[in-house]
Amino acid sequence: MNGFTLDDLREIMRASVGVDAEVDLDGEIADVEFAELGYDSLAVMELAGQVRRRLGVSISDDDALRITTPGKAVDYVNGKLAEAAY
Repeated sequence: MNGFTLDDLREIMRASVGVDAEVDLDGEIADVEFAELGYDSLAVMELAGQVRRRLGVSISDDDALRITTPGKAVDYVNGKLAEAAY
């Protein structure tokens, strides 16, 4: 695996939680707050659960609540994947 990408996260966002028709996930979303994308804390927790199931990366509830943008989520997951590789 070449790491976790924003496109990987977009796929999870669309498949697991859905997306409001007004939100363009194909745009520049890396630094957009999840709340602005229509994802509340429960939706972010569901994303964390999907990441765990798909990649084996556990995101604690506290960390999930601190991850406020898709870019931060991608960085967090890649950090955990790098830790697991060592």
